[in-house]
Amino acid sequence: MAITSANQLELLQTAEAVAREKMIDPGLVVEAMEESLARAAKSRYGSEMDIRVSIDRKTGRATFTRVRTVVEDEELENYQSELTVEQAKQYMENPAVGDTFVEEVPPVEMGRIAAQSAKQVILQKVREAERDRQYEEFKDRAGTIINGVVKREEYGNVIVDVGRGEGILRRNEKIGRESYRPNDRVRCFIKDVRREARGPQIFLSRTAPEFMAELFKMEVPEIYDGIIEIKAVARDPGSRAKIAVISYDSGIDPVGACVGMRGSRVQAVVNELQGEKIDIIPWNEDQPTFLVNALQPAEVTKVVLDEEAERIEVVVPDEQLSLAIGRRGQNVRLASQLTGLDIDIMTESEESERRQKEFEIRTKLFMDALDVDEFFAQLLVAEGFTNLEEVGYVELDELLVIDGVDEDTAKELQTRARETLEAAAKAALAHARELGAEDSLIEFEGLTPQMVEALAEDGVKTLEDFATCADWELAGGWTTEGGERIKDDGLLEKFDVSLEEAQNMVMTARVMLGWVDPTELEASEDAGAEDADEAQEEAEA
Repeated sequence: MAITSANQLELLQTAEAVAREKMIDPGLVVEAMEESLARAAKSRYGSEMDIRVSIDRKTGRATFTRVRTVVEDEELENYQSELTVEQAKQYMENPAVGDTFVEEVPPVEMGRIAAQSAKQVILQKVREAERDRQYEEFKDRAGTIINGVVKREEYGNVIVDVGRGEGILRRNEKIGRESYRPNDRVRCFIKDVRREARGPQIFLSRTAPEFMAELFKMEVPEIYDGIIEIKAVARDPGSRAKIAVISYDSGIDPVGACVGMRGSRVQAVVNELQGEKIDIIPWNEDQPTFLVNALQPAEVTKVVLDEEAERIEVVVPDEQLSLAIGRRGQNVRLASQLTGLDIDIMTESEESERRQKEFEIRTKLFMDALDVDEFFAQLLVAEGFTNLEEVGYVELDELLVIDGVDEDTAKELQTRARETLEAAAKAALAHARELGAEDSLIEFEGLTPQMVEALAEDGVKTLEDFATCADWELAGGWTTEGGERIKDDGLLEKFDVSLEEAQNMVMTARVMLGWVDPTELEASEDAGAEDADEAQEEAEA
């Protein structure tokens, strides 16, 4: 094919037709044509030449030019696209390094192979432009619901026509065993829009918790208007879900508004989700109260919250255990997802048995350490005393409230408790020294002899060893592996050392050793306090 006056205008007409069909800028198609023609010209004149093609946007005339750049003598590598200053003087006045010499060359005749190559370049450019247009159009629509038409199914994944683009509904994003046929209408949540070189760009989902939240927003005007807010959603797609809502208008019941007249609103969502059962739960700032609501329909007798570990113990009546756990653990799993807490469920009989064991262990501790009979030891436990420190160093009045305890008896109890504690401390210190604990660690403020003993048993024997410890190694913590929370036992966890206390002790040790500048430490603490204050002010605002 030769670029002649007969087909010059045809180039522009073709470009406009392709651009209209693909809904992209005609200029991009013309640029693709220019690149394809330049590639064909290079195959004719030589690939080392810098051949460029410019198509006039009005007449369609294609101009072929050869460009050569002026370089230093020693930098001349490609004489086809470069020339020295001396050589450039033949064509230019006062040439300088970096100048370009442009000359027009005759148009080329495009053979069959060159034409095929040009077609491929144009198609590739058009595809890239189409993908860029699709990304720009849908990138701001992530997180919304879209209606589409099923085009085809590939290996379980559904390709959905979403208007000016195509989305993919992967197999694991479909509810249960949903199957679709071409031209079926489907409603999906746009989970993500990514700029990809190949393959899909718009990723759809029907299993995402956000899909349910958006459906409720469409069905419940109060949610759309912001009067009611969806605080959390947990789903077992196609089977059951829990959604927590709160109302900012005391006159509107959030659960009733979401259910609707005779259940019309929630039923519309259930129908869209293939019959998925939905529990609508009132949200509460108090986590134990929220959890009691989340475990509905099971009744909860008692809740014990461990905020640091983000775990919660729930006691239910014996006959309610299976209801609280749910089929295959579904109810407790959804409640855990909704609250963000690990939940341990036990029956009243199991909790009673555990409390009885703890009672017996503490009773024996007081019998052995204080040399008192079982009845008296049980009185101490019943009054809430859990360890010898509490007995030895509590205010005397707290012991006098126990039946049969006068001032002399109370003082004798405290003396025995303190003597036992001192003996235990001496034994622990002696054992720590035997293990190699140095005075730098033993004399460190905040560490008891028993703590030093526990550290020495694990190989932490000097202040330097202690300063290299992480706070979670001392206080313990939780890590998540494979979606499961795993407990990390701390060296000082049994002494009730918190993460903050462990952090302060480690930083103090580092300052004492000169590893950390105390002024820098104070500056960082001040900055942290300022950030906290600013965050608080923003929250209040």
